[in-house]
Parts: sequence; structure tokens; C-alpha cells
Amino acid sequence: MIAYVTVGADDIAKAERFYSAFLPVLGYGLEEYHGDLSYIMPVEPGQPSVQPDFYVKSPFNGQSASAGNGVMVAFQARSQEQVRELHAAALAAGGADEGRPGFRASYGPHFYVGYLRDPQGNKIALFSSDRNEPGRDE
Repeated sequence: MIAYVTVGADDIAKAERFYSAFLPVLGYGLEEYHGDLSYIMPVEPGQPSVQPDFYVKSPFNGQSASAGNGVMVAFQARSQEQVRELHAAALAAGGADEGRPGFRASYGPHFYVGYLRDPQGNKIALFSSDRNEPGRDE
């Protein structure tokens, strides 16, 4: 199981604006620690943590953050409509469009996805694969 995912950012304020446009809607709470951002799913007292956590941090080595080529973080939405809404919210919060929400021929018939770049250039996917919604070929 993946415990957490971290992406780097040179401008934490821009990153917070971008990620806070959609992660709270997906259930993540924001905690700030030493100027960095920690998006964590809430946990009821006495229950195990819900993973993975998502962290946005300034690089520890003091160098500029850079986006990894071929690296992407995907967040699951509840519906195709929510993918569209969150994609639009993330664009309005400083993200860049990397692929409009929709079906892709190379994925299954119910995989609905939109792609973004955060202000640092990290690639983010928002997807839904609910078989109760219309699929690509329906």
C-alpha cells in the first residue's frame, strides 16, 4: 500500500491555491507543517489512518523543484460530473490543462479522466470509473 505521495513546489502559496481547489472536495483536510502542505484524509478516533497522504513541500536540498517526466498522481472522483467540476476548479486556481475531461480510447470504456499540471509542472489526473455511469461506447 502506498503510504504517501510528495510533490515539490517552489511557491507553496500557488500550490496551496491549486490543490485546495479540489482536494478538500475529495475529502482531504489540509495541515500546514513548517510551511509545507499536508493533505490528509480525516480519521475517526481509534480508527486506522486512511492512506495515502499527499504532501507538497519545498525540496529538502534547497534546489528548485522540478516535475518528473512520466510521473503523475491520480485522484479518484465520485463521478464524471465531479471530474469536470474539479478540473475546472483546478484550472481557475492556477493549473494548466493537460487534457480535457473525457474518455480515452486507450483505457477501459468507463475510465473518465481529465489531466492538469500544477503551478510547478507536476502532472495530476482526476478520474472516475463508475460502471453505473454511461461509458465511452454507450
